[in-house]
Amino acid sequence: MKDRILITGGAGYIGSHVANLLIDQGYSVSIIDSLITGHKELVPNKSKLYICDIANKKSVSKIIKEGDFDLVMHFAGLIRVDESVKEPEKYNDYNCEKTKIFLNMCFEAGLNKVIFSSTASVYGNPKKDKVSEDDELDPLNPYALSKLKIENFLINKSKILPINYIILRYFNVAGADEKMRTGLISKFATHLIKVACEVAIGKKSELIINGNDYDTHDGTPVRDYIHVSDLADIHLLCAKDLIKNKKSNIFNCGYGQGFSVNQVVSTLNDILKLKISTKIGPRRESDSKYVVSNSDKFQAYFSWKPKYNNLKYILQTALDWEKKNDYK
Repeated sequence: MKDRILITGGAGYIGSHVANLLIDQGYSVSIIDSLITGHKELVPNKSKLYICDIANKKSVSKIIKEGDFDLVMHFAGLIRVDESVKEPEKYNDYNCEKTKIFLNMCFEAGLNKVIFSSTASVYGNPKKDKVSEDDELDPLNPYALSKLKIENFLINKSKILPINYIILRYFNVAGADEKMRTGLISKFATHLIKVACEVAIGKKSELIINGNDYDTHDGTPVRDYIHVSDLADIHLLCAKDLIKNKKSNIFNCGYGQGFSVNQVVSTLNDILKLKISTKIGPRRESDSKYVVSNSDKFQAYFSWKPKYNNLKYILQTALDWEKKNDYK
């Protein structure tokens, strides 16, 4: 019998990639998404979609009871750092309070295996070149804080209830499904690679580089970019492990390799064989200067090697998706 997996936020960028891979691998997938930021066209045809809020007790309780799921993957949430700084209460309400309501419904129904979508932003400005899972946590913005609160919620709940979790701390996720079934759609994108590709196809006039006076090799912030299809594969491995071994864990999700904003722009220019228009702007509040993963723990635990660890490939798939979905 196929394992049954419930996904929240499956109409979003990462959730839809994971849903597609799980279906490819023979899993039964059900999705809860309010479609407030998600997109119905990204939902795989072979999945079952429930359009509702994750904190709707009547609807969600019914879905969980009837679905008899083996595991839940929780992606649903607000993700814009800049917005979280301006509206911290909104992020606390959705990413924390509604998530707690949802997870408590899961636990009460016996759905006790959770994969939680967290962020490398919980580390703040790391004191080491490569940050490990047991390093100091110092969230610099309400978005990162909201993720850390749910990490702690899961850890504390596991001490009093028979639940198991895997917390995945994403570094900078980019690229698109190589079959072009899904990718990043956002009217308010702040993600560097997304915006740079929008400039490349003429959807935006220029890329604002938010600060070139950081203490990095070229003055621009450095990030660890991971292809979304590799991240989906990480979720697949974690699902198999959690269902079989029922062991809680926390893993970084990155390649352990950093690229600056300028390096990303330069690589995109090489692909395009022209230079996109850029402009130096002010730093963004709560931006970290250098965030790169130590991903040894995950790679050792699963004997895993990434398939798409190539900045040019990440950019090319992101660009191909943007061209395919030029929704002006």
